[in-house]
Amino acid sequence: MAVPAHLKQDLELTVRRALEEDVASGDITAALIPESQRAVAEVISREAATICGRDWVNEVFRQVDPGILIHWHVNDGNRVEADQPLFHAEGSARSLLTAERCALNFLQTLSGTASRAHDYAELVRGTPVKLLDTRKTLPGLRNAQKYAVSCGGCYNHRIGLYDAFLIKENHIAACGSIANAVAQAKQNEPGKPVEVETENLDEFNQALEAGADIIMLDNFSLADMRRAVAECQGRAKLEASGGITQETLRTYAETGVDYISIGTLTKDCQSIDLSMRFIGQ
Repeated sequence: MAVPAHLKQDLELTVRRALEEDVASGDITAALIPESQRAVAEVISREAATICGRDWVNEVFRQVDPGILIHWHVNDGNRVEADQPLFHAEGSARSLLTAERCALNFLQTLSGTASRAHDYAELVRGTPVKLLDTRKTLPGLRNAQKYAVSCGGCYNHRIGLYDAFLIKENHIAACGSIANAVAQAKQNEPGKPVEVETENLDEFNQALEAGADIIMLDNFSLADMRRAVAECQGRAKLEASGGITQETLRTYAETGVDYISIGTLTKDCQSIDLSMRFIGQ
């Protein structure tokens, strides 16, 4: 899977900030090694995973030392087993060591996100539901994690506060009603998706009558969710959210909702265990 073109600039800036944080004025430990010494390093995964982060790794090494050559054995979105080589890099031993931690931080975090997304996607395989991420992402890694979710087989909700409406309880209270909030949204930003979060069937019906594009069924019981699906009849897309676990995920998917949004795809991901070792010169 290839990184979308619009992520390239974001990726470069994200890597630059990470290197400034880690390397700053210079790697004083790597400077112990002779400048002329070269090495070949191999990176392996110590556990089964879905890989994501190739372009971030490439950019780290490019910014540290454009002379480093990287040879990948896997692509983003590939499944790997424990102890499987992911790539090897050759060049200045100093540069390889300076870039190592920053590169692996990106790779282990994004692969962790992709792996969690893969595990959840497998739980609903065979159903038409799409699993969505949320805005519960690591600060500074929003676009990267959302790309990783896609690599794992799930889908992206809105990217931020600017590309789609999500009208919640406090928005509704401030606007006076669900109908007022939806009408104002459509007037302010015509063409942008308007989603309303509802907590019961009465609010669901208000959102449906107001013409919301997507209605979130937040913490609905399974019975009420099935009733909402039956009453909706395709007039809006329906999204289940709140209190859904790995154990209950498939049951919710089988109610007929279009989407299920799950914050844990990005906020609770566990980094993959990776290792880099020198294997030659």
